[in-house]
Amino acid sequence: MLTDLIIRNFAIIDHLHVSFRAGFNVLTGETGAGKSIIIDAFGLLLGDRARPDLIRTGEDEATVEALFDLSTAAALRQELAEAGLDSGDELLVRRIVSRSGKNKVFINGSLATLAQLQPLTAGLTVIYGQHAQQGLQRPDLHLELLDGMTKAGPLLATYRECYDEARQLEERLQRLDEAERERQNRLDYLGFQSCELAEANLQAGEDDELEAERLLLLHAERLAAATGGGYGTLYGEDGAVCEQLEALAASLESLTNVDPALAPLAETLRSSLYALEDVALQLRDHAQRVSFEPGRQNEVEERLARLASLKRKYAPTIDEMLDLRQHIDQELAELSDLDATRDGLSKALGSARERLQRAGLSLSEQRRQGAALLQQRVESELTGLAMGRARFEVRLTPLAEAGPRGLEKGEFYLSPNPGEEPKPLVRIASGGELSRIMLALKSAAPEAGGIPTLVFDEVDAGIGGEAATAVGEKLKGVACGRQVICITHLPQVAAFADVHYRVEKQERDGRTFTDLVRLDGEERTREMARMLGGSKVTARTLEHARELIGVTSPG
Repeated sequence: MLTDLIIRNFAIIDHLHVSFRAGFNVLTGETGAGKSIIIDAFGLLLGDRARPDLIRTGEDEATVEALFDLSTAAALRQELAEAGLDSGDELLVRRIVSRSGKNKVFINGSLATLAQLQPLTAGLTVIYGQHAQQGLQRPDLHLELLDGMTKAGPLLATYRECYDEARQLEERLQRLDEAERERQNRLDYLGFQSCELAEANLQAGEDDELEAERLLLLHAERLAAATGGGYGTLYGEDGAVCEQLEALAASLESLTNVDPALAPLAETLRSSLYALEDVALQLRDHAQRVSFEPGRQNEVEERLARLASLKRKYAPTIDEMLDLRQHIDQELAELSDLDATRDGLSKALGSARERLQRAGLSLSEQRRQGAALLQQRVESELTGLAMGRARFEVRLTPLAEAGPRGLEKGEFYLSPNPGEEPKPLVRIASGGELSRIMLALKSAAPEAGGIPTLVFDEVDAGIGGEAATAVGEKLKGVACGRQVICITHLPQVAAFADVHYRVEKQERDGRTFTDLVRLDGEERTREMARMLGGSKVTARTLEHARELIGVTSPG
């Protein structure tokens, strides 16, 4: 659940901090006050594209923050933990939009990416607005909506795997047919590449090892002087450091019976002597391993030059060249025996198509059952939205051949009035009907129960009267057990709110500011009266507002 939203320097918003509650939260205000700007800011937290023109005039960056309560979202807390992010009972998301283009995302204080942000917030909230209604006006999205609402996702995933496998085999056969026309030229070219890569005897990580060896060879003389000379200075030469320390330690040890205070000094000196002797021996061993072979240095330089030439020609890394050689050899094998290869691919394609057909039929059956259930649920929901006599259908039409989303296409049909044949939704539904159908779809969708926060941006546009009251009741019902945030112009909808906010736009010192104020008591009544009667609030509109609130308030 969203508990706090903080917006800074976003469009006409200077600074706004609002705390939302569970249940039905309503945002109202005059046109142009900035209601939709708040939704746009919230959209950034869901991964919407950040644009510099969203930044308030005169500022270098805009910030949007949201705090979510995760106390009941164990799965999401686990995702945060697996991503190495703080996984407590709260999720703090912050996006910074900069004019310089250096936008940033933070999740629980840690720098993150949009790819990390989107799946996290997608499981917490969804925004329904005019873009959702536009989705209903696109028949190509109807099947996608049906699958999402009828839990056909696993079957669709299985079908897509089979579809992709069949398509890959078809493409391989097509490439084989095309390659046959230039078979010999291709064989010669691939054979040359394979031989050149094979003769290079590439080894993974070889270039890094050679670079390290070259560095040692280039500095071999200095290394030998430092290690060999160090051994002599410490141990090997007459009068070496260790020899002098041995004499000094022995001298001190012989005097400890005279002056016991010398004992710890002698002991420390003796320990240092042993440590230096160990260093001296290691330096000697290292000096013996240092190579002065000029021939080896030439070999290393030539090998590195050969590898650099191959990288320019084939791929930037040895690993990629090894992969390339594997693909070349596979294609050579296929081209060397086209008939056997084609026969094997044809058999594999036949089996893949059989699996695709079985998966498609299972998906189609799930869709038919889901479509019937969805139709029943949507019509039931429409009854509560003043469209009780409307008929809603999901029509599934078989395709001539299997497509990427199944064996059929799907489209929503509607008959708004009795006696009329259902027609495509995109052709006959009005704006108000689309709003109510969208709300009915979301109310009927099984997956809606898993999203704790639903945001509706003027979903009631284009309706009024009895239908507006029905929409308010439906939104109130959707808010049971979850959080709903709704922007509305309709008092019939706002009257059902558990918490009512007014978006206010003010002008101070020549600048425009937007604020969000929670309304209680008489303030809420006056806002409702304004929505009922316009800017001129009268005793009659106030009484009407009290009546609306009284009728819809609990108790």
